[in-house]
Amino acid sequence: MSIVAAPTTKPFANHLRATLVLGLPLVAMQVTQMLINVTDTVMVGWLGVEELAAGVLAFQLLFTVLIFALGIAAALMPLVSSALAKGETREVRRSARMALWVLLLVSLAFQPLLLFSEGFLLALGQKPTTAALAAEYLIIAQWSLVPAFLMNGLRNFLAALERTAIIVWVTVAMALLNGLLNWVLIFGNLGAPALGLEGAAWATLIANGAGCVAMFAVAKFDPVARPFEILTRLWKPDWQAFFKVCRLGFPISLMILAEAGLFAATSIMMGWLGTIELAAHGIALQLASIAFMVPLGLSQAASVRVAGEAGRSDWSGIGRAANAVYLIAIGFAFVSAAIFLIFPEALSRLFLDAANTDADAVIAAAVSLLFMAALFQIFDTLQVASSGNLRGLQDTTWPMVIAAFAYWPVGVGLAYVLGFKMGFGGVGVWGGLVGGLAVASIALTWRFMRREQLGLVDASR
Repeated sequence: MSIVAAPTTKPFANHLRATLVLGLPLVAMQVTQMLINVTDTVMVGWLGVEELAAGVLAFQLLFTVLIFALGIAAALMPLVSSALAKGETREVRRSARMALWVLLLVSLAFQPLLLFSEGFLLALGQKPTTAALAAEYLIIAQWSLVPAFLMNGLRNFLAALERTAIIVWVTVAMALLNGLLNWVLIFGNLGAPALGLEGAAWATLIANGAGCVAMFAVAKFDPVARPFEILTRLWKPDWQAFFKVCRLGFPISLMILAEAGLFAATSIMMGWLGTIELAAHGIALQLASIAFMVPLGLSQAASVRVAGEAGRSDWSGIGRAANAVYLIAIGFAFVSAAIFLIFPEALSRLFLDAANTDADAVIAAAVSLLFMAALFQIFDTLQVASSGNLRGLQDTTWPMVIAAFAYWPVGVGLAYVLGFKMGFGGVGVWGGLVGGLAVASIALTWRFMRREQLGLVDASR
C-alpha cells in the first residue's frame, strides 16, 4: 500500500504572480490579434460609411467562424496542462496532433458558408449594396480559414507549454504586416491597385498565412516544443485522441459560438435600423472587443493553471488559482468601463474621417452604445473568467447549455423586444447584450463555485 503525499498548496500571492506571468503575454497576444481587426475596421471606415457598414457585417461573420476555432484550440490547454502535471508526455503529443486534424476539417467545412454569404445576408434583411460589398470581402477572406484555424491550435499548444512570449512576437509581426498590407492594398499605395474592401481581405489572407507558417516553425524548432514532436507522423490518425479533443472542444466552440452569435445577431438587427446605426454598432463593438481581450487572455491562463492544479490533485489550489484570475480580471473590467464612460466621443472619432458627412451622426449613435458597453464589462469579464476556470476542470457540456440559453432565448430575444417592440432602437438591442451576459455570468460562476457539490472535483481523495 503506497501513501501519496498531499500536494503543497501555494500562497495566494504566488497564484497572483503565476497568473500574471502566464496571463499577461496571453493578454498581449489577444489584444494584438484584436488590433488586426481594429486596423481593418478603421481603414475601411476611411473609405466611407457604406464600406464601414459592409465591413462590420463581413468582419462579424468571419469572426463568428474563426471563434469556432478558438473553442477547439482551447481544449488543448487543459488537456496538455493536465497531462504535463501528470508527466504524461505521450498524451501531450496525441492531443496536439489530433487537435490539428479537427481544426483542419472544421475550417474546410466552414468555407462554403462564407463563399455564399451574399444570399445569406440578403435573406437576413440586409441592404443589397451592403450585402454585395460584404460578400466581396468574404469570398477572398474565406481562404484564410485553414491557416487561421491551424495557427490557433499551435498557439494554444505553445501557451500550455508556457511559451507565450514567442506567440506574442509572431502575433505582433502579423499585426504589422496586416496593417502595412491594408495601407497598400485598400488605398493603392506604393503603386499597388486600390482594391478597397477587397484589399483588406487580401491583407487578412496573407497575414494569416504568414502567421501559420511561423507557428509551424516554432512548433518544429522551439527547444521546449520540439521534444514533443507533434508534427512527426502528423498524417497518422489517433482516433481515441481525436474524439477526446472533439468531446472537450466542440462544446467549448459551441459555447463561444453562442456568444459570438449573439453579437452577430445584434449586428443583423442594427442593419435593420439603418447604415448609420450599423456603422455605430461596428465602432462600439470593436472597442468593447478590445477590452474583452484582456479577460479572454486571463481566462486562457485560468484554464492552464486550474488544469495544472487539478492534475496535481490540489483542490485548494484550484480555488486559489481561480480567485487570482477573478481578482485581476474584474479589476480591469472596472477600468475599461470607466474609460468608456469618460471618453466615448474621443474613442468613437478614431474610426471615421471627420470630413465624412455622416461622421457626426455615426459618432453620436456610437457614444450611446458605449454607455451600454460600459454596463456589461463586469458581466462579460465574469462569464469568460468562469468559463476558463471550468475548462480547466474539463467541464464543457453544461457551460455550453448555459451559454446557449443565456445568449439566445435571453440575449437575442431581449434585444429584439427592447430594440423593436419597445422602440428603444440600437440602445435596446444592446440592452439584450447586457441581459444575456448577465445571465451567463451568474450561472457559470455559480457552477464553478459549486464544483465540489456538482462532482467536478473529488476533494474527498
